[in-house]
Amino acid sequence: MKVGVTMFGMFFDPTMLIIIPGVILASIAQMKISYAYSTYSRVANSRGLTGQDVARELLRIAGIHDVGIEMVGGHLSDHYDPMKKVVRLSQDVYSGRSIASLSVAAHEVGHAIQHNKGYAPLNFRSTLAPIANFSSNISWILITLGLLFGFFSGSILMLKIGIILFTVVVIFQIVTLPVEFNASKRALDMLEEYSFLDKTEINGANKVLGAAALTYVAAALTGILQLLRLIVILNNRED
Repeated sequence: MKVGVTMFGMFFDPTMLIIIPGVILASIAQMKISYAYSTYSRVANSRGLTGQDVARELLRIAGIHDVGIEMVGGHLSDHYDPMKKVVRLSQDVYSGRSIASLSVAAHEVGHAIQHNKGYAPLNFRSTLAPIANFSSNISWILITLGLLFGFFSGSILMLKIGIILFTVVVIFQIVTLPVEFNASKRALDMLEEYSFLDKTEINGANKVLGAAALTYVAAALTGILQLLRLIVILNNRED
């Protein structure tokens, strides 16, 4: 028993408690998106349309003629590429006729419409993306080194720089929220307004996109809490 307590005390970091709410929400979000997508990927839409059909038609309705549609590999790898102006849909979504397929396809078209209309949060996120990618790759290297070699004089500086870079990642996650929420709202509005889905099917689409949105909320919350934890650790090191 004594050994167990000693080992627990040696390896347990009390600041880890800070990120527990984020971990819990992330787990709930993952379960919800898995359940919603698997449920409504088995329910065909009443019009027999594919995700590709809906994406192409919504782009036409929006008056967007310079955005392509491509099929890509992977599961839920769907995304809009603003650099190449391409809506990329996973095979299940591209060829699928389910409510989930149409929901995801419409959501990605929502991003294309944001881009076409100069939606400010999307523009800001696109500008921030390469910086956030760089920061994501480098920040944890510096943070880890700063934590592992705390007895060296430069460790505090490495930790500070790592935290600054990680802050950029968190800002990117926060900016992502309105972008994703707005794309989902556009998708649901278009699917209902142009009768791609009936009212019952819209309820299913809302559950799929709502569960997807929760994953972004969970990621942002986890990032914020992780940043708070790192700041607490830094303050403890400097005391």
